[in-house]
Amino acid sequence: MMTEFAFSVAEKVIEKLGSLAYEEICSAWGISNDLKSLELTMSTIQAVLLDAEEKQVKNRGLTVWLEQLKDVFYDVVDVLDEFECEALRRQVVKTHGSAPGQVLSSFNPLGFSRKMSQKINGIRERLEEIAKHRAQFLLVERLDDKRIVQREMTHSFVRDSDVIGRDDDKEKIIDLLMHPSDDGTVPVISIVGIGGLGKTTLAQWVYNDERVAKNFASRIWVCVSEEFTVLKLAKEILKSVGGEISENMSMDKVQASLRSYLKEKRFFIVLDDVWNEDRNKWIGLKKLLIEGAKGSKIVVTTRSHKVAKVMAPGPIHDLIGLPEDDCLFLFLKWAFVEGEEKQYPKLVEIGKQIVKKCSGVPLAVRTLGSLLYSKTEERDWISIRDNEIWNLEQKEDDILPALRLSYNQLPSVARDIRDRRKIFSNKLILYGCDELEELPRDIRKMCPGLESFPEGIQRLTALRRCEKINLMEGEDYLTRLRSFTIGFLPKLVDLPQWLIQSATTLQFLWIYDCENLAALPEWLPNLTSLQKLQIWECRKLSSLPEGMGCLTALRELEIDNCGELSKNCEREVGVEWPKIKHIPQIHIKSD
Repeated sequence: MMTEFAFSVAEKVIEKLGSLAYEEICSAWGISNDLKSLELTMSTIQAVLLDAEEKQVKNRGLTVWLEQLKDVFYDVVDVLDEFECEALRRQVVKTHGSAPGQVLSSFNPLGFSRKMSQKINGIRERLEEIAKHRAQFLLVERLDDKRIVQREMTHSFVRDSDVIGRDDDKEKIIDLLMHPSDDGTVPVISIVGIGGLGKTTLAQWVYNDERVAKNFASRIWVCVSEEFTVLKLAKEILKSVGGEISENMSMDKVQASLRSYLKEKRFFIVLDDVWNEDRNKWIGLKKLLIEGAKGSKIVVTTRSHKVAKVMAPGPIHDLIGLPEDDCLFLFLKWAFVEGEEKQYPKLVEIGKQIVKKCSGVPLAVRTLGSLLYSKTEERDWISIRDNEIWNLEQKEDDILPALRLSYNQLPSVARDIRDRRKIFSNKLILYGCDELEELPRDIRKMCPGLESFPEGIQRLTALRRCEKINLMEGEDYLTRLRSFTIGFLPKLVDLPQWLIQSATTLQFLWIYDCENLAALPEWLPNLTSLQKLQIWECRKLSSLPEGMGCLTALRELEIDNCGELSKNCEREVGVEWPKIKHIPQIHIKSD
């Protein structure tokens, strides 16, 4: 899981840095070279992460190395987030202009660019320092092997009861099979669709139909591997029709035997799961099949329209997702013993919502139904429905979120410990975690109802957007915060006292939408490591505490739409201005 995370973050960052939008922004701000260097460093490290994944199980040092990488990757994401926020802020100002009374005090674009350049180069240097140690692990560069998978060999048998919602598709394919081609060639009918739609199942259903069996003297089913030779495939076909093959059999002998078996016979061949796009190979294969009688047909199943076109001109049947009603029927069939669903109407309703997320893909529906079989606790079903994995960006031909979910739910102690997507209650209990330094970044989505701090998180460094949490608790828990974001808390009237325990570590503090926060605490100037303070939409605030000059590390102050406070902090004229005039970057926005 560690490497899976690291590889994914590196991939995302590299993709983002290479985008046209980023190139334009970076060029305008004069930091293109800095980001290009960072992109190159991350690409170099990313290339060995897949090899590291396999080797870390037996090498504790490699696991530590990956942990170090993870920490720096988090910082990369934070820098890019800050970068994008500033770009968005500038765009808003450019589009809508400044509001009446708004003052953007002392903002220096050159200073921001310089600051970002320093951060980026600092991160790159840390990455390069960590990367130096990879040689000791003898890591080799590898491509992303998520697509290089061993596909299960298919067969021609399928039960009618296993096929749902494909009657029309079946009839269309059979209709094409029953009509001979006008030019006497062997036409290729392609069934095309994304993984999991049921291409193989449809082909099996057609293959076993009585009409098809009666119409063709010989039916042949071959599962095609991604890397194949014409000789290997010809041997598979010859073997399927009862011919004898040997390991050292030459192409000429295979061709002669195959033509002998197929001569004057109307044959039907299914080439299942075709990926190869080499047109020359398919031309070579079709030459071996010209001896068949008129009316012979080939059906191909593939995910690729390019493969379908390469095979030869012929009908293409695009397989689409199942209707929602059929998906629900299939889901309930796999999730319950027949008739049992009537006892659990609430689970059925949750099931309907899960099915909607499966995009009509039968494999996804069946997989999740099977995963929930015999589970009658609502929380088990809700955890699947609300899992954050549904929100992952999905590439073409990538594994469906539903299938990722089924993988993540496999019984593995390591996966149970490390998986960040399984928390679904309003209580988080941690035992024996004295060294814990952070919680998952997406924990606010996994624990939307978290109301109190778990014990044993003394080393937590960041806490953001925990809207329901009781901030008055937590004393003796949080002593090493570096970043603290607090917002959307209408009942909050004062900042939590325990925050002062992070006085020497807290660098970033953001307070927003706390409508009843009437004053900032007098101990705020004790946060001597504070570098950035943001206060947004806190309209009852009117002043800052005395002693703001003690915040010598504070480099940036932002006050946005805070009523009296915004007015009182206006440059040179505001009554609070003397308290903050020493801060290098000040951004004030009035209502």
